[in-house]
Amino acid sequence: MTSPPSSLTQDKTTQATIASYERRNTNTNTSASTTTTTSAIAIVNTSTHHQIDTHTDTAPMGRDDTERDAGTGARTGEFDVEFLGRQRPAVFKSQWSELGFCFSLLGSMLMAEYFVSGFHIILPPLAEELDIPQASQTWPSSVFSLVTGAFLLPLGRLGDMYGGYYVFNVGLAWFFLWCLIAAFSNNYMMLIFCRALQGLGSAAYLPAGIMLLGKIYRPGPRKNLVFALYGAFAPIGFFFGILIGGVSGQFLSWRWYFWLGSIVLGVIAAVSFLTIPNDLREKREQISMDWWGVATIVPGLLLLVYAITDSSHAPQGWASPQILVTLLLGVAFLVGAWYVEAKVVANPLLPADLFAPKSMKTLSLALFFAYGTFGLFLFYSSFYIETVLHMSPLLTAVWYIPMIVGGLVIGTVGGFTLHLLPGRVLLAISGMGNLLCVLLFAIIPDNPNYWAYVFPSMICATIGIDITYTVSNVFITTNLPAHRQGTAGALINSLLFLGISFFLGMGDVAVGQTSHLGLKQSYKTAFWLAVGVGGVALLLYAFVQIGQAKSDLTMEERQQLEAEARQVQGVKGNTIAGAGGRDTSAATTDTDVNTDVEKSRPLAQEAQNPAR
Repeated sequence: MTSPPSSLTQDKTTQATIASYERRNTNTNTSASTTTTTSAIAIVNTSTHHQIDTHTDTAPMGRDDTERDAGTGARTGEFDVEFLGRQRPAVFKSQWSELGFCFSLLGSMLMAEYFVSGFHIILPPLAEELDIPQASQTWPSSVFSLVTGAFLLPLGRLGDMYGGYYVFNVGLAWFFLWCLIAAFSNNYMMLIFCRALQGLGSAAYLPAGIMLLGKIYRPGPRKNLVFALYGAFAPIGFFFGILIGGVSGQFLSWRWYFWLGSIVLGVIAAVSFLTIPNDLREKREQISMDWWGVATIVPGLLLLVYAITDSSHAPQGWASPQILVTLLLGVAFLVGAWYVEAKVVANPLLPADLFAPKSMKTLSLALFFAYGTFGLFLFYSSFYIETVLHMSPLLTAVWYIPMIVGGLVIGTVGGFTLHLLPGRVLLAISGMGNLLCVLLFAIIPDNPNYWAYVFPSMICATIGIDITYTVSNVFITTNLPAHRQGTAGALINSLLFLGISFFLGMGDVAVGQTSHLGLKQSYKTAFWLAVGVGGVALLLYAFVQIGQAKSDLTMEERQQLEAEARQVQGVKGNTIAGAGGRDTSAATTDTDVNTDVEKSRPLAQEAQNPAR
């Protein structure tokens, strides 16, 4: 007989209901249905410490134990899981606390993109004031993404070790500090140093943010909505970065771009400190830092991406000594990382079970190409609009408004409808959107009609990135256990930042090799490269098997139910064997037991009074 953990705080009705089932199990012979019923109640109640509020002492609709024992509830097990997937998690004591949490998480994503996109806009006046040579102007832009991508995995591991609360808040505070200091930069090296340390902050809070979302929200429409909005705030941040960068560079000073961003970051950091649930109590002693992985993966990624990014600006291109050396060293470090991760360390930064869910490896590769396509679109579309079509920074920002509005619409509507369509279909739609947004710029004429080319391209871009980001995030966080959520967040963001950095480097090479054709044609070469990259992503999506993102049990609940089912099978088999009988029910399968579990969920649900 299984009973709920003593650490769970239960209300009187829940305790009475479970006691009723325990008495029934004590007074009857052991059977698969009764044992599994008790197990299901324990599992559902164990999970509700962060899923459901249990504040009342009265059973719903005044139903007594006899009625519940008889199974007369109108709900089915499927409805109960659906019901749980729509409720406010119990860690939030009020709607305001949940809104504060969402404000912090969505705002953190917005500011990460703000400090990527807007920096390109303020770079010309900044470079002029700080006297930065033309050949060195790419590094203040790329070093932020480079450091972020390289340090995501080790800082994601810190989230698994110590919980998301402290890693998220410390990372956000660190990011705020170095964004503020960057506004006072008076030379090139100080600016590079500040941008690199900003990357450390975002590398800490981005995986921790996904970790918190994945752990707090159980599978269901509510989780879908939050993740959809989280993804939608990336293009919103991109838009506001361009807008504030344009205003600062044109009417104020480039320093105001950092000052205004720091003010917003300070507000977000204060709200996050007050509203994000503290999960330090979940610290896992058995998870440790993989220092061998840190010593090989981080320098390997830094050196490899540096070589790719800087090759087009080096005097002799790929033949330049600094490019060859860093490229070979980067490859050597990554080969060493593969060996130590697979053969040496006990807790690798990329554990094998991270890729255990079906289609996980194929999805990861597809996301790498999809995010690379989106990065090429964002970078070169803004440059093309400003330098080839000769639009002002402010008008450029206005041209991106459809992408922002579309992102909010897709985020809101998609959050409520994501459970209705299979993930494979949604990924195919997003892949086509990703492909079309760069194809339209690749074939754009000299004097384009905005509504015929730019507007549909912006709509396709938001379809491509928002649906991809939401579907993949929900799938990955739902199919990995709680102790892997930090690593899952690191993997998701690593694919994003490294995909963008890697293919921007390839785009830079393509533009450099075709510079003799003129600026317009060299930029179109980058767009055709993006078409090829997007085509690969779309092809890979065809092999990804993802179902509907509907309400479901959490990974821990599924694992415990499977363990209980196996235990019941063993007890039942031993009982029948001891009696010497020929009971055909001994052949009951795990499917039969799980069916009993499904039938028992309404009984457990009736003992709860979730916060709506």
